[in-house]
Amino acid sequence: MKKLPPKEKILEVYTAIGDHHVEINGDEAKVISSNGAKKYTVKWQGDIYQSNDNATYWQGYPGYPIIAVLILQERLPFDPSLAHDLAGVNWNKVNQKFKRDYLAAAKAVLNEKGLDVEKTLQKINSCYEELTKLPLTIKRCGIKVEKLKSPSN
Repeated sequence: MKKLPPKEKILEVYTAIGDHHVEINGDEAKVISSNGAKKYTVKWQGDIYQSNDNATYWQGYPGYPIIAVLILQERLPFDPSLAHDLAGVNWNKVNQKFKRDYLAAAKAVLNEKGLDVEKTLQKINSCYEELTKLPLTIKRCGIKVEKLKSPSN
């Protein structure tokens, strides 16, 4: 991979999985955003993954929809209890509040949920380290993002 996501974005992956927002069908997945407003498409063939989420499309690194698929494909480590603990977080709202300071947003959510910040960040660091080792090619997906509803704030 040429670019990597901020480590803290992996927490959004846990929320997506905990909220059952990831549906895999063959070599394609649909992932609903944390505020329920959008549905992203992830496609893959071998180690080539593409998505139409903003991070993947505009920044060129694997956004949380791709990482969620990689976890569900068992290519990355995963803690189901953390997904349960992080269910229901509206990351869009939190990230806006913290002006895209993902570490500050992560710490605020973890504290609010009563989770051990350092232990949780160590867990996501483990996932992140494994992500860096995968021989992935990340591409933009030209499929238009599906709008589901107005964002819930």
